[in-house]
Amino acid sequence: MAESVVSFLLEKFSSLLEDEVKLLSGVRDEVVFVKNELDRIRAFLRSADAKEDQDEEIKVWVKQVREVAYDAEDTIDDFLYRFEHTKRHGFYGYLCKMARGIKNLKARRRIASQLQSIKLRVTDISEGRQRYGYKLSSTEIGSSSGTKPCYYSEVRSDARLLEEAQLVGIEPKKQALLSFLVKDTSQLRVAAVRGMGGLGKTTLVSSVYNDSRVKNHFHQIQAWVTVSQSFKLDEVLRQIIQQFFKATNLPLPDEVEKSTDTHFLKTTIVDFLSDKRYLVVLDDIWDVDAWEAVKVAFRNNNNGSRVMITTRTADVASTSTKDVGGHILTLNPLSSEDSWTLFYAKAFQGNACPTHLEEISRDILKRCEGLPLAIVAIGSMLATKDINRVDEWEIVHRSLRVELQGNTKLKGMQTILSLSFNDLPYHLKHCFMYLSLFPEDYSIKLNVLIRLWIAEGFIEGIEGRTLEEVANGCFNELLNRSLVQVNERYTDRRIKSCRVHDILRETMLLKSKDQGFAAITNKESSKRLPERVRRLSVHEGTNIDASGDKQLSQLRSLLLFTKEKDVWNNFMSSFSEQGSRLVKVLDCTRAPATTFPQSITKLYHLRYLCLRDTAVSSIPPSIANLRHLETLDLKRTLVRELPSEILRLQCLRHVIVYDFRILHGCKALKGMESLSSLRKLSCVEAKQDETEPMVTVGRLTQLTRLGILQLGAEHGDALFSSIRELKLLRSLTLVSRTEDEALSFQFKSFSSLQLLQRLYIRGPVEKSLEGLQNLTNLSTLYLSGSRLQVDPLESLQDLPNLVLLWFDERVYDGESLCFKAGSFLMLRELRISELENLRRVTVEDKALSHLKFMNLADCKLLEEIPSGIERLRNLQKLQLVNMAAELTTTVYRGSQHDNYSKVMHIPHVFIGRWSPESGTVGDWL
Repeated sequence: MAESVVSFLLEKFSSLLEDEVKLLSGVRDEVVFVKNELDRIRAFLRSADAKEDQDEEIKVWVKQVREVAYDAEDTIDDFLYRFEHTKRHGFYGYLCKMARGIKNLKARRRIASQLQSIKLRVTDISEGRQRYGYKLSSTEIGSSSGTKPCYYSEVRSDARLLEEAQLVGIEPKKQALLSFLVKDTSQLRVAAVRGMGGLGKTTLVSSVYNDSRVKNHFHQIQAWVTVSQSFKLDEVLRQIIQQFFKATNLPLPDEVEKSTDTHFLKTTIVDFLSDKRYLVVLDDIWDVDAWEAVKVAFRNNNNGSRVMITTRTADVASTSTKDVGGHILTLNPLSSEDSWTLFYAKAFQGNACPTHLEEISRDILKRCEGLPLAIVAIGSMLATKDINRVDEWEIVHRSLRVELQGNTKLKGMQTILSLSFNDLPYHLKHCFMYLSLFPEDYSIKLNVLIRLWIAEGFIEGIEGRTLEEVANGCFNELLNRSLVQVNERYTDRRIKSCRVHDILRETMLLKSKDQGFAAITNKESSKRLPERVRRLSVHEGTNIDASGDKQLSQLRSLLLFTKEKDVWNNFMSSFSEQGSRLVKVLDCTRAPATTFPQSITKLYHLRYLCLRDTAVSSIPPSIANLRHLETLDLKRTLVRELPSEILRLQCLRHVIVYDFRILHGCKALKGMESLSSLRKLSCVEAKQDETEPMVTVGRLTQLTRLGILQLGAEHGDALFSSIRELKLLRSLTLVSRTEDEALSFQFKSFSSLQLLQRLYIRGPVEKSLEGLQNLTNLSTLYLSGSRLQVDPLESLQDLPNLVLLWFDERVYDGESLCFKAGSFLMLRELRISELENLRRVTVEDKALSHLKFMNLADCKLLEEIPSGIERLRNLQKLQLVNMAAELTTTVYRGSQHDNYSKVMHIPHVFIGRWSPESGTVGDWL
């Protein structure tokens, strides 16, 4: 982790030395010296990070490196705050310069003194590197994890020794693997068992490996090797050869024992297996390179041989099975029933669970979230507790993080879970640890997380890619490594939100606290903040008085997850008193704010400001002080207008000011083209009879998401001319001023939007949808109030990626809709509501073949279930809301009516009504 901190600081130093040559006058030499020394130290940090838990001296040294890096970053940012933001031009600038000259001279001397102190500390640390060099050299520097503690091997060995009776919930998966191994095919095949650490991959594969049917099928020609992160290829190959020769009672050649020539060892394996049916297990493969290194030893000899691998990484599973053909088995957490069975066996050793412990036991079990490793470890630990003392069990539930840190029975579990973190490249360690700042069971919005990562500076630019694209790649890598879980997806399969397994989160919180990455406060926290706070996450129940707290002078990020008014006032007061000038991230979602705190405008380094879901109604002109601001999130606030001074914020990438519940945004400003870095502008309101802002929108060529409300006919030409220039758009929302005002849509002008994925249009279109068929990347289309006279399906039926189609409120005035044969092949969700004249819906053969969800609402003249709906064999849900009584009652009546027979094959059919007062109510058939 110290490597991540130092690498991040070195990036900042490099940028500083390039861009601020004049500004650094007098301190440049110190900055260069500190940078160079830290660069040399960084080479040793990866191995030191891996050994700090095993060696106290190394741990102290790593902590010193981390702290000096933090202090150096603080000093540089303080320097920039004092000097960069005082730049002025012209005569006024000259007066400001004269007035601040003496004060700045003192500040420069003080900062130079601080840098001198840091220089001495870095020199001492560098000497420490030489003193401890012999310890660091014992770990291969190229390894991300280094040498593992002995109990890592013990835990893996124990997983292979479990008795059949101790295995819970694996029988269906075991049978699937057994069938795969012994099925009648002569080709070499690979079975990859994938899942996060602790799910029981090794246990499952071991159960299959030792099964008598497998041993008989492969005639004992079997080998099992653990590859792990820091494997040596010659040792892995030698272990395989040794096991094969032992299985056939052949003496092992001397040259095999002595050779480190991997080509020779691979050839030996190939020759030995040329006429044999064999089974090889490669346990715990961490990356594709490891698979590529060993796979050549396993040739397809047409004898029905098999390779099984276990891995935490999706790429390894995918690559290995694609190379030679095979099957991926993804393990999921245990069900509630299986979790209780396993916990019961471990915690109570086969005895009955006392009634007074059942509730607390289930509460503890809930935190394990079906992870077998956690259930076994925590259950075994609880078996040592007094079953007559409920308070002992309550303490475990309340302070699981403390137990993880101090209880030796949980040490092995913590080690296994930490391995995935240790294996991460340095730029991903910060990203992953950041997830622990969110409350337990919190649904983390992916778009929000990506903006936070960028604001924190965790995302490094890559040529040809935007920061958002790089951040998305980082998230996908964490997902690939089974470190995060998808919580929600949009219909088009984009990830909406994610979460972290609670036990893994607790493990990360320990690391976060130990390494000074962040502090979490909640109802169980101390009333005092830690000595050094860089990131602070404030949860519900916090009882901390932050006003006047000196620890906040080094604060970089504040995330508030509480609605406590006293907490809010304390922090805003603290910003006012101390300035907290180093803060870069301020997320105050759902805070009890009614006005915009002026103290926020003093946060010179602020990059991310979120006041989402607050009662803030206006933004002061002094927001122009936040010259580094990248994200301004005012979603679902009362803000209707932004000050013109916001146009000075040249770093802005995301301006989010809308509430779709009441269809409002903020008034469009003249001169918006100055915000040339904007990626998201959602939403602005067009002004009546004023077209200039619609023209300037076309100059914001970096936009990927745009929303414009209150559009009138007079905006049409300027708007569509501008939209043509926004070739990077992924999402576009257009809403008319009134339901009667047609915008004369020129959909042919959309032909340049080849990246557009989501299109939302509310208002009369007048003509047809001709031109939309060119948007081949379109996945989501929402139309409302279009009043089309021509069948809209004609222009949409061949869109190759359309997965969600929603016709809402008089989109089409015709009486029938027909989904023609072979059309809408990728559509997964179809919603049709408030089409007043609609009487018939027809689905022809092979149309809507992937549809999973259909909603029909408020189509009062539609008295029959869509004709041909029985052809939709993938349809999982049908909802009928506020439909004609003739339709709903005939579905209720049963088999004597055709409407009922049409829906018999659909697993879930809902019939109900919706009203503003009670929402949607009804019954599932």
